[in-house]
Amino acid sequence: MNKNILIITGSPRDNGNSDMLADAFMKGAKEKGHTVNKIKAAKLNVSGCKACIMCWTKDGACVQCDDMKEIEPLLESADMLVLVSPLYFFGISAQLKAVIDRFCAYCVDSRKKSLLIKESALIMCGECDEERFFSGAIDTYKYTADYMKWEDRGILIATSVSAKGDILQGDWLTKAQAFGTSI
Repeated sequence: MNKNILIITGSPRDNGNSDMLADAFMKGAKEKGHTVNKIKAAKLNVSGCKACIMCWTKDGACVQCDDMKEIEPLLESADMLVLVSPLYFFGISAQLKAVIDRFCAYCVDSRKKSLLIKESALIMCGECDEERFFSGAIDTYKYTADYMKWEDRGILIATSVSAKGDILQGDWLTKAQAFGTSI
């Protein structure tokens, strides 16, 4: 069955390592016939959750007026969500985390629209040479997927990737494309 996949990237750097990983995953997923959309969270103005809890009242909508409104239709029509980020201080980027924090509005029974997402995946890269340094980011992803009741389809961690273009060394892009093809 063909899926509607949404990729949300967190890097502020255009055509950087994590962006290339996202594109490789997208290429593989499209080869399998899936529809894939990619959003660059760092290019949008998305504020973090303000804990006003207004989304837990009335129609369940977030009251903030920012670019999250552009992301919501794609989120609401996606079957699968793929989060892609560089490792920043042992976590995902702040830009991507702001989007994830806004998922709070979808955790309310009174919300008029809900997420169709059933599956998720995480793709990350960073200069650290051991995956253990990614554990904070991986835990954030796993707890989010578990709470949202998404099936974890996998995690790809590209280590020892720092300077722009480092991802071209080795087989990380091949692995990302194969990951996309496996969905």
